[in-house]
Amino acid sequence: MTGRRDLLAALAAAPLLGRSGTARAQARPNAWLVLGFPPGGLGDVVSQPLLERLRGRYAATMLIDHRPGASGRIAAEYVKRAAPDGATILQVPGSVMSLYPHIYRALRYDPLADFTPAVALCTYTYALVAGPGLPTGITTPADYLAWARANPRGAHYGIPATGSPMHFAGMMLGRRAGLELEAVPFRGGAPLMQNLLGGQIPVGFTVLTEALNPIREGRLRALAVLDGDRSPFLPNIPTLAESGYPDIRLRDWLGWFLPAGTPPETVARLNAAVREGLETPAYAEILSRNALTPMGQPPQAFAETFRADHARWAAIARETGFTADD
Repeated sequence: MTGRRDLLAALAAAPLLGRSGTARAQARPNAWLVLGFPPGGLGDVVSQPLLERLRGRYAATMLIDHRPGASGRIAAEYVKRAAPDGATILQVPGSVMSLYPHIYRALRYDPLADFTPAVALCTYTYALVAGPGLPTGITTPADYLAWARANPRGAHYGIPATGSPMHFAGMMLGRRAGLELEAVPFRGGAPLMQNLLGGQIPVGFTVLTEALNPIREGRLRALAVLDGDRSPFLPNIPTLAESGYPDIRLRDWLGWFLPAGTPPETVARLNAAVREGLETPAYAEILSRNALTPMGQPPQAFAETFRADHARWAAIARETGFTADD
C-alpha cells in the first residue's frame, strides 16, 4: 500500500484539507488508476488528461497509483486482488494481458479469468530503427539484413525488455531471414534510445512513440514500421510486410481493466466516461503528438479484441518456443 499511503499523505498535507483524521478521510480518493511502470512515462501522458475529465463524472476523486516492477505484472497482480467495485482500475499495454500468459511459466494472474476489460484507450505500433552505429547507406530492412549477414558479430538488435513484443519481432525477422539475430535487452525505452543515438547498438525495435522525434530530427532512421499498414505518422516508411515479411504485423493497445466480478453497469459507466474523453479535440491532439490512435471500443468489442490478441500471441509464442524467466 506504499503508493497509496504516499499519495494520501500528500493530500493530507494540502492547506485546504488540514491535518485532521476527518480531513484525510474526506480526501481519500474513491477511484485509483494503477500503472505498472514508473512515473513520467507514456502511461502518464495518456492517462492524466483522462483522469482530469473523469473527476466528478466517474468518481469524485481519481489518482494514479504507480506500482512498477516485473514489466507490469506487479500492478496486474495487485488489481486482481482488489474489490470488484469499480474503484481500482488497471491500465496496461496489451502485451501484459495477451502475451505474458504464453511466456511466463508461473504467472500469478489469469487475464481471461481475473479481469473484466473496460475500455481500450488507443493503439500504437512499433518500428525498426537504426542509429549512427549502422552505416548511413543502409535505409531498408533488406539493406540491414544483408549487412547483418556480412557482419555476423554486429547482427544484434536492441529491445526495451526481454519477452516484449519487440523481442518477438526480432526473433521472427531473424527466423524468416535465416539469420541469427541477437537481442540486446535494455531496462526500458529510454536506455534503448540512448544507446541507439550513441551508436552503441546498430538497430533497435521500439514503440514508434519513443523514436518519432529523433526520426523526424534526422538522428535516427526508420527502416520499417511493424503495423499491417503504413503509419500516418511516417507515411513514407514501408512496413515489414511490404518488405517481404507479410506475417510480421504487430500492433498493440493501451487499455483499462477492472477486477473480475465488477458489475456490468459499473463497467459500462467507466467505458462511457472514458470514450467521451477520447472524443475531445484536445485529447486527440495529445494522442497524435505521441503517434497514438484513439480506440474507445464498447466493453464487449474490447473484450473480443483482447481475446483475439490473446490467441494470436499464443500461436507466436508456440512458434518461437520462447519462455521468460520470472
